[in-house]
Amino acid sequence: MLKKAFQEIHRVLKPNGITVIVYAHKSTEGWETLVNSLLNSGLVITSAYPLDTEMMNKVKAHGTASLASSIYIVARKIQKEGIGFYNDVKEELKQYLNQKLDILWKEGISGADFFISAIGSAIEVFGKYEKVMDYEGNIIKADKLLEDVREIVVNYAIKQILHNGISGQISPLTKFYLLYRYSYGSSKVHFDEARKLAQSVGIDIETYWNRGFIKKEKEFIKVLSPSERNDFEDILKHLEKADLIDILHLVLRLWEKGEKEEMLKILSETGYGNSEVFYKVAQAISETLSLDNKEKKLLDGFLTGKERIISAIKSGNTKGQKGLFE
Repeated sequence: MLKKAFQEIHRVLKPNGITVIVYAHKSTEGWETLVNSLLNSGLVITSAYPLDTEMMNKVKAHGTASLASSIYIVARKIQKEGIGFYNDVKEELKQYLNQKLDILWKEGISGADFFISAIGSAIEVFGKYEKVMDYEGNIIKADKLLEDVREIVVNYAIKQILHNGISGQISPLTKFYLLYRYSYGSSKVHFDEARKLAQSVGIDIETYWNRGFIKKEKEFIKVLSPSERNDFEDILKHLEKADLIDILHLVLRLWEKGEKEEMLKILSETGYGNSEVFYKVAQAISETLSLDNKEKKLLDGFLTGKERIISAIKSGNTKGQKGLFE
């Protein structure tokens, strides 16, 4: 239906005629349908703009991730550029998107809206070609192009969230947690969206769900906060193999319960107590969360004691630290 609608728009437009398409969909599956339909319609996308269109009470409804923005896509009935070869288009996409992402970031567009806005910008690149093909003659469809877009956006967002510092020093699982919090906050999302986000950082979400902080609830995925997890005994049994994000959650839980000596012991044993990367990740997660979020309050409280924690660990005095939790 969507393809036929766009083809009909193309048919009735005069040469160089213009049309504006408004689209909002939180799943990449929906965007794959849109992009494939546009690519096969004859229309050429010349620009795309994110605009706030949703009421906040709708955005927060039911605890599921929603968009605050719709994408306004401007298309014309003009001649396409013929065949674009995938390797060239991918490089063009990377250069163009990085410029656009700078603008979107400065304008304060964030979370799921940031990724969806990037898709709008990406359509401007690959939508101008008659078709995109690899050197073997295979047509590259929207799912592959959107996979490339997600990878570019993920790499950009990670660098920005971590202030261009330590992206290469954190694990894929910790990256996933950070990106999930940035994109969806505490909301649950459809499994396929979470799967694609996990895939973009190099993990198979099915390996981790219902273990650790990734919980599957029917067709949804929810990322648990430190206060919601109940697997800390398992983490303590395998402390040497625990991921940074697991240690951070364990430490925050101990902080919340006021168990300072145990917290300092774990930070000392794992080496994270003297790790600048550890504290930067904690700070980055805090910055992605709303002011009234419980996890943010835990993180901010923990980080206020950072210097005292480091001092206690360096001195080897991890017992009886007065004022550490004040």
